[in-house]
Amino acid sequence: MFGFQLLSAASVLLLLLLLTAHGAIPPPEDAARMARFVLHACDWGALATLSAQEGLRGYPFANIFSLSDGPPGPLSGSGVPYFYLTDLEISVQDLEINSNASLTVSLAQTPYCKKHKYDPQNPLCAHIIFSGNVVKVNDSEAGLAKKALFSRHPEMESWPKDHNWFFAKFNITCIWVLDYFGGLKTVTPEEYYSVKPYLLDAAPEIIRYV
Repeated sequence: MFGFQLLSAASVLLLLLLLTAHGAIPPPEDAARMARFVLHACDWGALATLSAQEGLRGYPFANIFSLSDGPPGPLSGSGVPYFYLTDLEISVQDLEINSNASLTVSLAQTPYCKKHKYDPQNPLCAHIIFSGNVVKVNDSEAGLAKKALFSRHPEMESWPKDHNWFFAKFNITCIWVLDYFGGLKTVTPEEYYSVKPYLLDAAPEIIRYV
């Protein structure tokens, strides 16, 4: 009975953590924290490349890609957007010519904006724009990328092996945050990656980033 009570208490705490993580967002003045929060809340994003395709060469070309910065859970986000790619994909062919890209993620894909009846274009439905370039991960990082992606997108493990899938990441050079009225806020990679999640000792059911 005692063991069951411990398990039940732990389960309740985990539920509180997850509910809070999905129901509250960082305040607008914490732009770096917001960027980390939104990325970790999202399972996909719009990746824009400069097209290398005939008839589109040099034009912006946006495409949807599944992504992950870590397994689900409020404390597991690394902030690094990882992808599972193949050279057969049209946008990856663009990246082979020019690896520069932008990546947009939005809380519109989460229950948050629907709950508050925010249109995806409403600044209160926060979205983040990353600029940088996409590169293959090295062997030492492949395990992290695999865990991050397959934990959120288990279907990936069954994708055709003859497509020569590989793990890649988005190297961030600048970040723009739109989460409130008054225009975009810029965040440097240093500010972004210095944000660390922790549980407040006084209220462990509340997740914050500092």
